[in-house]
Amino acid sequence: MKAFLKISLLFFLISSVLSSTLYLGLGFLLSLHASKPAKADVIVVLGGDDGLRVSKGAELYKAGFAKHIVLTGIDSRYYRSDHPNWRERKLMERGVPRKNIIVDTWSETSWEEAENTSDLMDRHRWKSAIVVSDPPHMLRLNKTWNKAFGGAGKRFRLVATKPSWWNPLFWWRNEISYRFVVSEIQKNIYYLLAYY
Repeated sequence: MKAFLKISLLFFLISSVLSSTLYLGLGFLLSLHASKPAKADVIVVLGGDDGLRVSKGAELYKAGFAKHIVLTGIDSRYYRSDHPNWRERKLMERGVPRKNIIVDTWSETSWEEAENTSDLMDRHRWKSAIVVSDPPHMLRLNKTWNKAFGGAGKRFRLVATKPSWWNPLFWWRNEISYRFVVSEIQKNIYYLLAYY
């Protein structure tokens, strides 16, 4: 009986340590694929933005990483090309000429952003892209863009914003990052079943 209790306690301790490690490591897992920017043909600033993604895209443009910016996730029902939306205006305020901004009003999901950008790159004969989003979005983006670009001779680099709410170790302490991580886990599972 004592041997059984010892084995049970050991099993409980090991599974507790593994569960805690997995839980705490989710932030690192989700943001793992973020990388440093490199010269590219286009910077793609993904939708769902509160301003950080646009700011990062403008920063990369000003640093000379690419000559064109694509803004995705803009609802076609409300977009008017003769009246730039707030994301376009923010880019222009930061020195990006309007002629170098392409607005994607047809993508509603991360999957569509990747596929439609791949098609746009084919039309422009672009071979490389910098994709800008928030840190916990990186795992799903890596899988999605790899699938969308698969075998097409195009490449991408994922560049993360630096939000004040993000800490990959203590993601569970901040309400915004907690919601983002939980949402990304659910979306990664869905994408695994639906697309990969």
